[in-house]
Amino acid sequence: MSLEKILSISGKPGLYKLENQTRSGFLATSLIDGKRISVSVRQNVSLLSEIAIYTLTEELPLREVFSKISEKENGGETISHKSTKDQLEEFFFEILPDYDEDRVYPSDIKKVVQWYNLLTKNGITDFSESTSKENSEEE
Repeated sequence: MSLEKILSISGKPGLYKLENQTRSGFLATSLIDGKRISVSVRQNVSLLSEIAIYTLTEELPLREVFSKISEKENGGETISHKSTKDQLEEFFFEILPDYDEDRVYPSDIKKVVQWYNLLTKNGITDFSESTSKENSEEE
C-alpha cells in the first residue's frame, strides 16, 4: 500500500487508512489500534501523499523524506518521536541537510518521525509514487 490511502486527521492521534466513502464523509481504520471511525467531510484531513517538507530550494514530498529515512535505517524503525528536540533536529539534519529550519518546526519533525515509525510498524514501506499515476503517464 502506498501513501495515497493514508490520512492524518486533525485532532486525532496517529494515522488512518482510508477504507470506504459514505454520504457524509468516509470510514477510516486507525493504524495504531485498528479501530474504524467515521470521518465527517467537515474535519480537516490530509493525505500523506500531498504533504511536503520545506527545504531551502524546494518543497520535498513526504514520501521522499520517508524514503531517505528508510535508506538510513535499512527499512527498519528509527529514533523515537519522544527523543529530545536536539536529538530530533540532529537526526533530521542527517536525513535532509537542507531543510528550512525557519519553516520546519521541531513539532513537524516529531510528527514525521512518529508517522514513519507507525507506517513501518504496520508494514507500509512503499514510499514510491502511486503505480496508477505511473501507468497513466506511460499511456
